[in-house]
Amino acid sequence: MTAAQVETKQFQAETRKVLDIVINSLYTERDIFVRELVSNAADALEKFRHQSLVDTIEFDSHVPLEITIDGDDKKHTLTITDTGIGMTQEELETNLGTIAHSGSQHFFEQLAEAAKKDVNLIGQFGVGFYSVFMAAKTVRVQTRSWDGSEGWEWTSDGGGSYTIGPCPGLHRGTKIIIELKDDAHTYASKFTLERIIQQYSTFVPFPVKVEGKKVNTVQAIWSRSKAEITDEEYTEFYKFIGNAGDDPLYRLHFSADAPLAINALVYVPRENFEVLGMGRMQSGVNLYCQKVLIDQHSENILPEWLRFLKGVVDSEDLPLNISRQSLQDNALVIKLRKVLTKRMIKFLAEEAGRDADTYREFWKTFGIFIKEGVTSDFEHRAELAKLLRFESSASEPGAMISLDDYVGRMKEGQDKIYYINGPSRAAVEYGPYVELFKKRGIEIFYTLEPIDDFVLNHLGEYDGKKLVSADRADLSLPETTTGADEADATTTAEPLASAVLTSLCRWMKEVLGDRIQEVKASDRLVDSPAMIVNVDGYMTSSMERILKASGQAEAFGMGSKKDMEINGASPLIKKLASLRESDAEFAKDVVEQLYDNAMIQAGLLVDPMTMVRRNYRILERAAGE
Repeated sequence: MTAAQVETKQFQAETRKVLDIVINSLYTERDIFVRELVSNAADALEKFRHQSLVDTIEFDSHVPLEITIDGDDKKHTLTITDTGIGMTQEELETNLGTIAHSGSQHFFEQLAEAAKKDVNLIGQFGVGFYSVFMAAKTVRVQTRSWDGSEGWEWTSDGGGSYTIGPCPGLHRGTKIIIELKDDAHTYASKFTLERIIQQYSTFVPFPVKVEGKKVNTVQAIWSRSKAEITDEEYTEFYKFIGNAGDDPLYRLHFSADAPLAINALVYVPRENFEVLGMGRMQSGVNLYCQKVLIDQHSENILPEWLRFLKGVVDSEDLPLNISRQSLQDNALVIKLRKVLTKRMIKFLAEEAGRDADTYREFWKTFGIFIKEGVTSDFEHRAELAKLLRFESSASEPGAMISLDDYVGRMKEGQDKIYYINGPSRAAVEYGPYVELFKKRGIEIFYTLEPIDDFVLNHLGEYDGKKLVSADRADLSLPETTTGADEADATTTAEPLASAVLTSLCRWMKEVLGDRIQEVKASDRLVDSPAMIVNVDGYMTSSMERILKASGQAEAFGMGSKKDMEINGASPLIKKLASLRESDAEFAKDVVEQLYDNAMIQAGLLVDPMTMVRRNYRILERAAGE
């Protein structure tokens, strides 16, 4: 071009400030400029493909649709070329000079108006293109339109002006030649370019070649029909997106048009790395817009308790800010999150009903995340409750049942769901809390994990039935119609007389002092001599133990007072009533030991040294006798 042919245009006074904002504030990662230029190139190729459907293309019709990227380590330049629709002189000025000829005030007015209309702002004002100046000293854009008209070149250093003039001898499409800043020479490196493409643009639907080698070799299979995709393709994609070496446990591939256009492909892996001591998982689902990565390991589109999932979510409906790096409309993000969460819960519920064995495997590995969801996600708590699984008195050891299973087997007249926590099934079954349940044939859940009581406490009720811990002081079991109580009555030992039992309770309370709020006769112990019950119906013994261990007991205002119930028909309690009269000091040791035993069965801590010394005294007495 001769000097006479080149036209220089000045940026308006405020435009430098606009460019400073675009270059220095909107983008947090320098790599983004490569993604923006590749995305613009892909858009140009897509436009040409559509144009070729309605028009007969003669100029450069043989040229393949592709994007080529070349770096020159010696000259410190980066060149990105596409064979897309190209631009005329007018289009070149419109697409790259909008800020220049509109002025900052008008630019911001247009920006605000577009945001109100939920317009996708990517490429609207050439802003994505201007991110190139994060790394560029100067930029030359050479372009020729698909209609074969004259080629043009646009040049700028992002400062006060740009030039535009004819550029003969070009092929169809656009070439961007970037002279890199001194601290940006790495962007001329093949390895850097390949890494950026693989991270952000690996699913661009056109070949992207770096130094002649195609880099985007993995297809965006989530945008294809499920009927077209083989199991092998699904598995290979999982291994790529999840950086995994095994097959997934589950996969969910779905599309939705309302309330948002969504294509999602998510997987449940087979391993829970959190339980392997590898720290808290990072979200494994990436957010895409038109197959371009917007948010890697997105924390916005799924609740934290679903962080174990791997995969992609692609939505064309999300309006993005002009940097593509943060979502512009929180209401739409919330809507997307709600759709995805509900769909995932529904999928897991369907899989649980379809294949109980595979769901049992899922529950064993990832049940802790579902429990986390019940305690933290109020909106989806009721739906998540259907996914919970526990052992129960009616299930085989190791077999897990749902709340629906339990409700379907409830006794006539039963209006509550019962549970009791313990370190193991054996410890629970041989403990005092389930004795009356066994006697009356009432099913009870065994909650064997520390978090379980918190989960059921947060849930509160299910299917209109209150969830009740069996260590509550005010527990009242329904009478059964099986006749079990009546049948057992003939074999049940005669209890202590009411007056004797009342006096014994009063004396035991004096021995135990402030450690116990009240000692009272039990109407639910069958074989065990005593048990500890919680006066506070909200806080179970298991919850108290966890809070004490974590040092949070005081923060919750948790009192240590309990009630102690004794079994007036127990041989040990009967002997204690007699021992109290004949050897009060030794009887006090027995009371203390009964209390410690009951505390241990409740899962609460006792002073081991005091208990050991007392045990020796009791053993000496027993050996002497």
